[in-house]
Amino acid sequence: MNILVLHGPNLNLLGEREPEVYGRWTLADVNAAIRKKAKALGQRPRIYQSNHEGRLIDLLHANRKWAAGVVINPGAYTHYSYALRDAIAAIQKPVIEVHLSDIKKREPFRRVSVVEPVCLAQISGKGVGSYLAALERLRSSRAG
Repeated sequence: MNILVLHGPNLNLLGEREPEVYGRWTLADVNAAIRKKAKALGQRPRIYQSNHEGRLIDLLHANRKWAAGVVINPGAYTHYSYALRDAIAAIQKPVIEVHLSDIKKREPFRRVSVVEPVCLAQISGKGVGSYLAALERLRSSRAG
């Protein structure tokens, strides 16, 4: 099962950026955990990170026929990117929105996700476990 994993803006700074909020894991640590879990589930992940909205959209488009499902942490794009929302809807794949921190317990502007309505689920507040739970959820959906 092919799974596209997308990390949005500033996730390349994991381990340095606000570790009290996002934890001390680096992006390389997160990706290693994703690869290990995906392998155990019989999934084949392609993992990308971009700080650019258009690049994330291009990756969704380019991988739409390869991927059976998508795990995406849109970062700050969660709260205002209707372009990313439309791209998620357009690919017609099960998509799980993930966040390391619990966005519902953060600043008011972070509590709203414009992409959530076009996703199969939103998982947040579990650190790297949010990604791992998303892989499990995709496995139990028609994608996995």
